[in-house]
Amino acid sequence: MSDIPDYAALRAHMGAINPMAERKVLPALDRHCRAFIALSPFLVLASADAEGRADASPRGDPPGFVQVLDDHTLLLPDRLGNNRVDSFANILNSPGVGLIFFVPGIDETLRVNGTARLMTDNDALAGASVAGKTPRTGLVVAVEEAFFHCGKALRRAHLWDPATQVERSCFPSLGRIMAEHTRVGTAEEAERRIEDAYRTRLY
Repeated sequence: MSDIPDYAALRAHMGAINPMAERKVLPALDRHCRAFIALSPFLVLASADAEGRADASPRGDPPGFVQVLDDHTLLLPDRLGNNRVDSFANILNSPGVGLIFFVPGIDETLRVNGTARLMTDNDALAGASVAGKTPRTGLVVAVEEAFFHCGKALRRAHLWDPATQVERSCFPSLGRIMAEHTRVGTAEEAERRIEDAYRTRLY
């Protein structure tokens, strides 16, 4: 049971919304949004299933990999993965999505909310080809609102500060973690499979 039972209680607890924060939400992408998306090599895609169980998935590629088809429409290509398709399964049942775009070196982020549908049109996806490989699937997002989010969270995290980068050796490899979690094969075997996938199956 939440300590705050409803929106009225939430607003009373938090206080009045900042007028600028209230007015900053756009119903479509403007030139600043389009420019930020063109610079962005990474985003997080949030979705939820029909029962409201939420999921967030990282997506990354060279800057500008998300295509702005028009001020109300984005195309997000899907690259090779493990075929869990959690986000896609959610969208089939509940099309609402949230995107948050990151640009390395910029503390502010761009949030885009809307609805999504799956697309498999090879001709439409051809423009998202990399290394001669066209994605089999894309996500078309109908933009309902877009707004920039201040950089306080990233500044608190010192996210882009090289001095805060963690030495890779201080944390177990994904292969070792997967071997322990799945109990399928050895850590060394899992590490070889993962490294091979990184080398040969990015696209």
